[in-house]
Amino acid sequence: MSDRPTMPPVLLHTDAELARDALGAPLLTRAVRLARWSAPHKRVGAGGELMEADLREATELLGLTEDEDGPAYTAEAWQLALDTGLLEVTENQAAEAAEGAPDADGAAEDETEGTAAPGEALEVLTGGSPQEILDIWLAGLETVLADAAAPDLAELAEQLGEGGELDLDALDWNPEEEADFLDGVLANLYLLAATDEEAAERPVPLPALAASMIVPDDMDEPTDDILEEVSEAMMRLDDQFRMLEPTGIVVYQPVDEALIEEVDGSGHIPETDPSTGELDPEDLSRYGLVRLTPLGVYAVRARMLEAGIDVPLVGDLADKGPEVLLDALPGHPERAARAEAEAWLARRGPETAARELLGAARGDDELAPLRRLACQQTLALVGPEAEAALREVLDDRQLGGLARVWLAERQIADVPEPSEEMVFWLTVDTIAAQLTAEGDSPELRELVEGLVGQSEGFFETLWRVDHPATAQVLETMGRLHPDKKAAKAARKAAFKARSRR
Repeated sequence: MSDRPTMPPVLLHTDAELARDALGAPLLTRAVRLARWSAPHKRVGAGGELMEADLREATELLGLTEDEDGPAYTAEAWQLALDTGLLEVTENQAAEAAEGAPDADGAAEDETEGTAAPGEALEVLTGGSPQEILDIWLAGLETVLADAAAPDLAELAEQLGEGGELDLDALDWNPEEEADFLDGVLANLYLLAATDEEAAERPVPLPALAASMIVPDDMDEPTDDILEEVSEAMMRLDDQFRMLEPTGIVVYQPVDEALIEEVDGSGHIPETDPSTGELDPEDLSRYGLVRLTPLGVYAVRARMLEAGIDVPLVGDLADKGPEVLLDALPGHPERAARAEAEAWLARRGPETAARELLGAARGDDELAPLRRLACQQTLALVGPEAEAALREVLDDRQLGGLARVWLAERQIADVPEPSEEMVFWLTVDTIAAQLTAEGDSPELRELVEGLVGQSEGFFETLWRVDHPATAQVLETMGRLHPDKKAAKAARKAAFKARSRR
C-alpha cells in the first residue's frame, strides 16, 4: 500500500475550458498585451525592467494611469511576461539598437542592459494546445506564489542595517514556513472544493480559513495568543490573496480597510470568533471572503501532484474493476459519485455493466451493505437494456430485493413479489449501509421511524433475519427511535439476535 498522502477525487473542467479561463486571467491578459506592445523591441535595465518612459507608456496602455498602484501593476505584468517567456531579453552586445541614443528621459543607450522583444511563448498562447497554454499559465503562477510568500519589500528595507545586511531574525520570516503555510491554506480550499458540493460557489470567510491553520483541533477555547496569531495570519492572507486574485486562481473579496484599523488592544479582530468563523452576517463581507476557481482547483492539484500527493480525478476508475468502483463511490460527494459511475458505465454495455456490478456487490463482510447501496445507486443510471442481468439474480438472497426495486422503478412487467424474508433482509441491509456511510444521521432516524410503523410485530420478525448486521441494526433502532416503547422492543430484539448467533 502506498504511503503517499491522498486527497479526495476532484472533478476538473476540461482543458479547453481551463485554458480559456487562464487566457482571461487579468495578470496574464496584461502580460500578453505588454508582450505584443514590445514589438519590435523595448530597451530594458539590468533586471529586464522597463525604462521609466516606457513604463509610463505601458501603464497608459493598460488603462492604469488613474490608479496610484498602476505602475506597480504594470511592472508585475511585465515581469510575468519575462518569467513565462512571453518576452525574451537580448543583451546589449547582441542588440542592434542605436548605441548612445538618448531616450525621452535623457538616458543614454549604454545605461540599459539590453532589449526585450516578443518571445516564443506568445505564439504558443495564440496557436498552442490547451495544455501548452495551461503550462505557460502555471509557470507564471509559480512566480506569483513565490512573491506572495515573500516579505513586503518596504518591511525588508526597514530591517536593513547600516551595513546593508538583512536581519531575518528581526523580520521573523522563514521562507519555507511561509510557503508551506500558503500551500496549506490552498490545500484546505482544495479539500473543501473536492468534498463539498456547494463549495464551488460559496466563499470561505478569511478568519475561518486562518483558524483552520492555527487553532489546534483539540482546543475548545482559543487563548488570546492563539487569537492574535489567527488575526496576524488573516492579515497576511489578505495581502497574499490580493496578489493571487489577478492570476485567476481565486475569487477574493478583501478585508475592509476600515476593519483593519479596528483591531482591538488584544490584537484580534473584534466581533469575530476565529475558531469557528462565526461572524456577524451583516458584516460578513468585511472580513474577507475567498474561494478557489475551477482554474485554481486545477492549479493546486498540479502543485500537489508534483509534491508527491495522490490527487485522483473523477473518472480515474473508469477502467477499474467493479469491486474498486463500489468500494470507492461511498466516499465520493454525490455529484462526483454520479460522474464517476457514469464514466465507468460508459466503457461497458448496460447488460455487461449490470452483471459485473451485481457480482461485485455480493458478500457478508462489514462493508458489503455499503457496496450493495453503491451498486443500487449506480444501476439507477442504467437503462432497461440491463433487464436480463437483473432478472438473473431475482432468487439471490442478497441481490433479489434490489433487483426487484430496479425492475419495479422501470415499470417492467412480470416481476415476482418478494418473500417476507427477502423484504426484511433488504431492510437490514439498507439500514446497515446507511449506518456505515453516515452514522446516526437525521435521515437514518427518519428511515427507522418509517419502517417500524409499517408492520405489526416488526421487531419480532426482524431479529430472526439471517444477516450479519441484524443485531447492530436493531441496536441502532433502539438508540434512534423516539418512542420509548418501540426503542425498548428494538433493544430486546437485538439481545435475541445476538443470542441466536
